[in-house]
Amino acid sequence: MSGKLYGVGLGPGDPELMTLRAHRLIKGARVVAYPALAGAASFARSIAADVIPDGAREIVMDVPMSVERAPAQAAYDKGAAEIALALEAGDDVICLCEGDPFFYGSFMYLFARLSERFQVEVVPGVTSITTCAARAGMPLAARNERLTVLPGPLPEDELRMRIEGAESVAIMKVGRHLTKIRGVIEALGLTSHAVYVERASLPEEVVLPLADAPEKAPYFSMILLTKGADPWL
Repeated sequence: MSGKLYGVGLGPGDPELMTLRAHRLIKGARVVAYPALAGAASFARSIAADVIPDGAREIVMDVPMSVERAPAQAAYDKGAAEIALALEAGDDVICLCEGDPFFYGSFMYLFARLSERFQVEVVPGVTSITTCAARAGMPLAARNERLTVLPGPLPEDELRMRIEGAESVAIMKVGRHLTKIRGVIEALGLTSHAVYVERASLPEEVVLPLADAPEKAPYFSMILLTKGADPWL
C-alpha cells in the first residue's frame, strides 16, 4: 500500500506560528521533504528543525532562484520522483512549505505532479500576508472591502492599474522590485498609506512606513497599503 503525501504549511518563519497539526505530523515523520535554494540552507527546514525526528530521512530539493522556469521545474521533477519512490515503498512523506502550501507555496508544484497517483493531504499554514498585517498593526479589510494581492514582479503599468482600482493591497515578492514599486506608489500619492514589512515574525524583522524603507529589500518582504479610513471604525 502506498504512503500518503502531506503538504504541510509552516507559517511565516517563527516556529511558534506552526499549527498543532503541522507540529504533530512533522514530529512523527519518517520521511521529510523540503525545498532549498541551490547551495544554501533550507528556510523551510530551519522553521521545523527542532521538530524533525532524529533519523528521519530527508529529501532535499535544490531549487535555483532564477527568472527562467525550466531549472526550477527540473528540480521539482527530480524531487517528485524521489518522493514517489518513498510513497511507493509505503512511507508517508511530510513535505515542508513556508507559509501556506497553496498560497504562492512551493508544494503546489509537487501536488500537480503527484496528486493523481497518490493520496495527498494539504495542511494549511499561517500566511505571510496575515502575519505582516498583524506585525504592522494594520487591519486590511472589513465588511465589504476588497483585498488585492499583487506579486512585485508585475510590470510597472499593470501595478499602477491594479493599485488604482484596489481598496487594500498586499504586494508580495518585493525584493529587487522595491524601487519600481515605491515609484508607482509615490506617483499615485499613496506613500503615506503604505507600510513596508521585512522578514515578518523572525528576529531580524523590520516594520517601517514605506517612506522610511531601505533602498534594497530581501525576497521575504512585503508592502501593505490601505486607501480608506481605518477599517475597524
